[in-house]
Amino acid sequence: MIKALTFIQKNLVWTIPVAMGFGLIFGYLFDAGFLKQFIIPVTFVMVYPMMVTLNVKTIFKGRDLKLQTATQVINFILIPLLAFFIGKLFLSGQDPKYGLWAVGLFLIGVLPTSGMTISWTGFAKGSKEAAIKMVVFGLVIGSLAAPVYTKVFMGATIDVDMLHMFKQIAIFVFFPLVVGLLTQTYGVKKYGAQKWNDRVKPKFPPFSALGVVLIAFVAMSLKARHIIANPGDILIILLPLVVFYLVSYVFLTVAGRFLFQREDAIAMVFGVVMRDLSIALAIAMTAFGKEGLTIALFISLAYIIQIQSAAWYVKFIHVMFGPPKPAKPEPAAREEAPDEALEISGSMVIMNLKK
Repeated sequence: MIKALTFIQKNLVWTIPVAMGFGLIFGYLFDAGFLKQFIIPVTFVMVYPMMVTLNVKTIFKGRDLKLQTATQVINFILIPLLAFFIGKLFLSGQDPKYGLWAVGLFLIGVLPTSGMTISWTGFAKGSKEAAIKMVVFGLVIGSLAAPVYTKVFMGATIDVDMLHMFKQIAIFVFFPLVVGLLTQTYGVKKYGAQKWNDRVKPKFPPFSALGVVLIAFVAMSLKARHIIANPGDILIILLPLVVFYLVSYVFLTVAGRFLFQREDAIAMVFGVVMRDLSIALAIAMTAFGKEGLTIALFISLAYIIQIQSAAWYVKFIHVMFGPPKPAKPEPAAREEAPDEALEISGSMVIMNLKK
């Protein structure tokens, strides 16, 4: 089973679109309504491993206040504004679905940053220590800010129950965080730090990858008949997503080159562009009633753009920021590795893209 999950984990670039395709077929042929009951447990499977492997102790290390401040200012001021105005520009049709898709784009913009940040930063030879801090800070601030931001910016489009959103975030973020930290403490105590880091902790991320694939399958299944009846919706959704990610990459690359050293600049890029689609999708499917499925469709398609764009960006990272500095010899005692939940094999992704 672990081998199969590891395969999914290392090939999310392809397994997510395949899962969405199967969801489309399944939802068209069968009544997929019963899948709604699996949203919460599948989301826990998706989020919990990230919390188990998240090394929160790293936030107290290093002196990168300027980098962390700049990243979170971009995450919680510039990116939400970008998402809001792109939604206004591309998703202003008369049909109510356009407004709901705009809500989906805004949720993507207001919920940084996913566990993928750490892996993609590592693949590009950036500062993983800085990336871990970005994930922790983004997770906490975003969880508190999302209901308020959504109410303020999108309250005219959809009824936003802030208290209900806070409850959903507590279920999908803070509960897995507490359980994950308790699991870490127990694991280190039982197995010792070295065995926990080397043998036990690496077994968690593949389960998170499975959760991502399953939630994408569920989201597509529940909207399958609508999608097949309106195939043009896919193209309408993909255009603002491409613009959102393209503008983000360009701005962050330019800002990173001028403001920070290579390693920190790379961490900032992935600390912003790798949005927490898992949490956004879970909130969409549980906090907005029937309308949430239309929002979830938009967020599900964002997985494709986000992962594919990150893979291509890593491939050309030397063009963006130059070659990495020579690696320093590693000490004999292995320090705790800052693993993350959706760790994808960078070498396999890049190898596949070269074919």
